[in-house]
Parts: sequence; structure tokens; C-alpha cells
Amino acid sequence: MKRILPIVFITLLFAIQSQGQSARPTTGGEVITKIVKMYPNPATSYITFDLQSQYKRGLTLQIYNGLLGKKMLDTPNVPDKFIINLNDFSRGIYIYHLIDVTGRVIETGKFQVSR
Repeated sequence: MKRILPIVFITLLFAIQSQGQSARPTTGGEVITKIVKMYPNPATSYITFDLQSQYKRGLTLQIYNGLLGKKMLDTPNVPDKFIINLNDFSRGIYIYHLIDVTGRVIETGKFQVSR
């Protein structure tokens, strides 16, 4: 029974992922595009975060373990292209938050580490 819950959780994350990674309309009808493009997903040894160039500097990238909620990385002043070595990351789902200078989360997403 203890193994079923994480499997169901991961399955739900994958089912929702395709909807969450695409551009989505707001209530006003305009479309919000993603600020971050990340690849490869799933990742094995590294993952690249590519930020849109029109966004200001000073953004912070935080990465959390998707199941445990443990903060794995906190990087202020993220450059336009940022590569993360995943040697210290175990296999699983991770959630990232992109935070502006006021401390507001402006984008959230997820990626998978597979080995």
C-alpha cells in the first residue's frame, strides 16, 4: 500500500504535465507564455533552464524535491541560460519556482530526473 501512493502521485503529475507546460489562456482571454524553457525533460545528468530575453535580471530559481518538499537549489540572479548538474539529485520529480525581485513567484513548473 505504501508503494501505491507515490505511483499514483507520479502518474497524476505526468497526466497534468502536458497541460501545465503549454501556453494557457487567462480569464481575460489573453495567453500567458512560459518564461522558462527547460530541456531535456526527463533529464539524466544535467538540465538547462533557458529564460526569455525580455525578462529583467534579478530572478531567483528555486528547485524542490516533488515528493519530500526539500529545497534542493536556491540560485539568485539566474542568467538567461542556466545549466544545472544533477549529480546530487536522486531519481524523481522536481518542482521549480521562478521568483522576481519582489519575492513573487512568477512561474512554476516541474521536471523529472531519471537515471
